[in-house]
Amino acid sequence: MLNQQKTKNTTIALKGIPFDANSSYLPGAAKGPGAIRKALLSPSANLSTESIIDLGSSCQIIDAGDIQVRDFFPDIVQATREILSSNLSPVILGGDHSITYPVIKAFSEKFPDLTILHLDAHGDLYNDFEGNKFSHASPFARIMEEGLATRLIQVGIRTLTPHQKIQADRFGVEIIEMKHFQIRSIPELASPLYLSLDMDVLDPAFAPGISHYEPGGMSTRQVISILQSIKPTLVGADIVELNPDRDFNEMTAMTAAKFLKEIIDNMLRKP
Repeated sequence: MLNQQKTKNTTIALKGIPFDANSSYLPGAAKGPGAIRKALLSPSANLSTESIIDLGSSCQIIDAGDIQVRDFFPDIVQATREILSSNLSPVILGGDHSITYPVIKAFSEKFPDLTILHLDAHGDLYNDFEGNKFSHASPFARIMEEGLATRLIQVGIRTLTPHQKIQADRFGVEIIEMKHFQIRSIPELASPLYLSLDMDVLDPAFAPGISHYEPGGMSTRQVISILQSIKPTLVGADIVELNPDRDFNEMTAMTAAKFLKEIIDNMLRKP
């Protein structure tokens, strides 16, 4: 069981954002935080990472519960800001991908030179999608046009459209499309680093519990290898777009929980 109350040694805060009102296709991602927590604590597995850190016995992690989202943007910004002001590193459980924009808005106040590593099937760079500028297909357009990050590296992309290619060129986004992916093709990253992990970066064969099936994606081991290879200091991360309504035997939720453990492992092993 993870800590529910902060101690003097706490460094990482899990925070759920059960929100999917900006999803463009299917609802369900709002159930993601609960599904990931359930999988994380499943008696079918344990809380140890692959480097043999037992997260269950660590006093450095707190489960800070969920953000109650009434007013999308200000509520998420404020809740993230409060975690950061407590000198904690937030790991956010989504939710659709629109939540990353207000989360990064808060991060930019503390880390004006932020680099973002974005793992996804989609670039999420639409100026707006179906008239919604806050769509889960648009968060990185908002982030980059407001200068909330100095660098955005996108990996696993396999749905580029002409419009998104123009947007990527406009913002100087570094894209490694899935058709060209090798782990050594990821450029050298810099601290402070934020990781945004959309579960549909995986091939649907590995992740049926997502809203948008895009064949030709990564394997679970490829994503784990990326997480374990991150060298700069991770100051925060999110895992988004898990849709439990489409999952099969909690397979995708268990995979998200596995990714969560490896992300936390990386964060605990660095200052």
